[in-house]
Amino acid sequence: MGLMLYNDLTRRKDEFIPLHQGKVGFYVCGPTVYDYIHIGNARPFVVFDTLRRYMEHKGFEVVYVQNFTDIDDKMINKANELGITVKELAERFIKAYFEDVTPLGVRHATVHPLATEHIDEIIALISRIMERGHAYVVEGNVYFDVKSFPGYGKLSGQGLEELQAGARIEVDARKKHPLDFVLWKARKPGEPWWDSPWGPGRPGWHIECSAMAMKYLGETIDIHGGGSDLIFPHHENEIAQSEAATGKQFVRYWIHNGYLLINKEKMSKSLGNILTARELIGKYQPLAVRLFILGAHYRSPLDFSEESLTQAVRSMQRLRNCYSDLIFYMERSEEKDTPDTWLDDVIRKGYIKFCEALDDDFNTAGALGSVFEIVRDLNNYLKDSASLDKNALINAKKFFDAVEEIMGVIGIDTIFATAEELSPDEIEKLIKERNEARRKRDFARADAIRNELASKGIILEDTPLGTRWKKKED
Repeated sequence: MGLMLYNDLTRRKDEFIPLHQGKVGFYVCGPTVYDYIHIGNARPFVVFDTLRRYMEHKGFEVVYVQNFTDIDDKMINKANELGITVKELAERFIKAYFEDVTPLGVRHATVHPLATEHIDEIIALISRIMERGHAYVVEGNVYFDVKSFPGYGKLSGQGLEELQAGARIEVDARKKHPLDFVLWKARKPGEPWWDSPWGPGRPGWHIECSAMAMKYLGETIDIHGGGSDLIFPHHENEIAQSEAATGKQFVRYWIHNGYLLINKEKMSKSLGNILTARELIGKYQPLAVRLFILGAHYRSPLDFSEESLTQAVRSMQRLRNCYSDLIFYMERSEEKDTPDTWLDDVIRKGYIKFCEALDDDFNTAGALGSVFEIVRDLNNYLKDSASLDKNALINAKKFFDAVEEIMGVIGIDTIFATAEELSPDEIEKLIKERNEARRKRDFARADAIRNELASKGIILEDTPLGTRWKKKED
């Protein structure tokens, strides 16, 4: 069995089999660029970036599309508030988006399409929907007729009456059904607009994703990801309008990440607990934030607290310290006549558990758990420096190298690169200078070097085998 993914459409774990062998079309809903992203926004970007990288590691050729919504009511209102154009607002916060997610290890998508650059595709898709009898025009507005599409509600698992009862819907006498949604909005004074067969106006929110996904990935795509808050109405509406236009299945695997909570409460402006990604990475090491996000299963709620981030920082430092200790002793140990098969067995079983966790609905929390189990056992093994087996330590390093290759996407590769401000070569150079100062009995210089390293979070330990260093655990 290969990679299993929980599919919200089928409500079960399904083996991932792409539409075209060896190739994956992957679409993720991006931000509406009217403000800085918050930590809840950052979670899907980290999660799906990680899944993309893991699929590439497994040999798939992935075309990864993540859009920017650069025209909607929030964009217009914010631009008016700031006294700038909607285009200027979008450019400002697209730039801010990359500034915020790049430190978290999130790579650029294959394509980052903007809604305003795909007006022709949007109009063409709306025209197809109308031609097939699934939309109607009222006063220059084009609405999708949900009752014309029998499959409406299949992603949510609810019928029209249930969805209507649970939804907050603005009363609009122009619509045939309360759940009908707008595909094209008629022009209003002071708003950006484009010509269309139904009069000047702008696209609705839902239609842009369908049009852009189809342009870059085809009429049927493999994976569509987003936060669980998008299941209804956004993704439900994407399915309806896309399949109404083409008569084909729009998405084969729907994947959604869970909510992010702040001290067990959902983020909201009314509670005043909105935390931007920018604020968070300004306070904590960005890779610790990434480790925190992936330390929970992506479908589970993730509760943010100061304590949880501090624990992620400590976990990252434990990995650094274990790896630096491993390298230190590996370079100074000797081969034993009787190899330490116990450690080899720990490594082998841990690696199997590591890979099994990732293939079981991309369980990064379980994969990380297997890594920390090995860290614990390896730390215990390293305590007896007189009886270490060089070959066993070499095999341990191979495990970490394999983890780095597969899960470098969670930041473990750069975690192993050790300190934030000094490279390993720079640290070793200072250690040699300190040892030389001690040999010359220049203890003032030796102490100064120790203090310099300590100020950068590097702790020195003098052992019979030489001086080793590790990152301070806060």
